[in-house]
Amino acid sequence: MIHYSVIPMDVIFEGMDTYEPKFIEIDQGGVKMQIEPISGFQARIVRLFSSNPQDYLNNQYAPGTIISYSPVVEAALTF
Repeated sequence: MIHYSVIPMDVIFEGMDTYEPKFIEIDQGGVKMQIEPISGFQARIVRLFSSNPQDYLNNQYAPGTIISYSPVVEAALTF
């Protein structure tokens, strides 16, 4: 990849090596997808895990779309 810019490469790629996204797999409306939480109740769709071509044509499930979701914490029972 060639990148031409007047901005120094150190500025452009600053923080790139320390970025660690936290992806979560959820089922939203019957469509399994991978999301990246951006706040408490919002997330960005990263990609879909679906074999149905109609899911990819639905604008609601387009990668980059911000969705609202409520995280569910499962309690582990120990005896």
